[in-house]
Amino acid sequence: MTGPRFTDLVASLPATVPFVGPETQERARGRPFRARLGANESLFGPSPRAVAAMQEAAREAWKYGDSTSHDLRAALAADLGVAPGNVMVGEGIDGLLGYLVRMLVAPGDPVVTSAGAYPTFNYHVAGFGGALHLVPFAGDHEDPDGLIARARGVGAKLVYLSNPNNPMGSWHQAARVQAKIDAVPEGTLMVLDEAYIEFAPEGTAPPIDPDDPRVIRFRTFSKAHGLAGARVGYAIGAAPLIAGFDKVRNHFGMCRISQAGALASLGDPAWLAEVGAQVAAARDRIGAIARANGLVALPSATNFVTVDCGGDGALARAVLAGLAERDVFVRMPGVAPLDRCIRISAGPEDQLDVLAEALPGALADARDSAAR
Repeated sequence: MTGPRFTDLVASLPATVPFVGPETQERARGRPFRARLGANESLFGPSPRAVAAMQEAAREAWKYGDSTSHDLRAALAADLGVAPGNVMVGEGIDGLLGYLVRMLVAPGDPVVTSAGAYPTFNYHVAGFGGALHLVPFAGDHEDPDGLIARARGVGAKLVYLSNPNNPMGSWHQAARVQAKIDAVPEGTLMVLDEAYIEFAPEGTAPPIDPDDPRVIRFRTFSKAHGLAGARVGYAIGAAPLIAGFDKVRNHFGMCRISQAGALASLGDPAWLAEVGAQVAAARDRIGAIARANGLVALPSATNFVTVDCGGDGALARAVLAGLAERDVFVRMPGVAPLDRCIRISAGPEDQLDVLAEALPGALADARDSAAR
């Protein structure tokens, strides 16, 4: 018997997983983490209204979900000041990015992103045979000027920019982002990932022009809304592009329970404000813990703080390993020079107490190892 007859493209790809989840790590370790501070989930949980709505919707889980996510799309459109035809709901930003790449990127087509930016986007580009072109960060920020210049130089189909940025927590002002949208070359689409926009200062997001064919924006219920496990993201773009998703998406990919939870969360802005306040307080606490250990916490417009460990990638990896040994789950950027840092999600006081307890020992062990 022969094995599976993969396409040449799939056969050429490594078995890559963009992120190894904490549950996988816990199984390998044989014990749970005491502090789960690595996935940028909302440790403050979803709106109680969302929980109640999902509980009620569970009674009708025997039904397929609405294949058009009609009510949620209508509510998002009203909230954003656009038409429902400018909004597409999907299985998190990750799922929507996969559909976008499938729609627009053929084998060999050039795609531009930042070296060290969100790896799941790169995963989809590789999976559909696109040719990735990487632009270095400018310090701790993505380089919008460099991204647009490279897109122009290679004739990119897509150019990806996250604002605020993961993994560094940095951000650009709306005017600069809008200037880069205005500079997008003919035939290129800007993929503007705004997953963390609810945590950013006023003046970070450019105004939404739903008819602008040069940009598609992605937002999510996974972060501020605390619904990472429900997998609800949405795209905002020109109607002809949004309509294209219907040609390739899984039409029944959104379950009823997820749609109900997202719709109820959207209707609870007070909860969103409360989460924002708790995240801001947690960022301050993480900064204080970092400073107490002689480390530098970078400014953040997200629900995590990136902490400069003061060395290179080897030192940061040793700190990460030392924290894991002490049952603290955090992550780190994967590309130099960003990999001198670790990235710590905002969390409640009891989780940050565990971090404060574990970090001095992990840092001491890492420094001792580096000195040998």
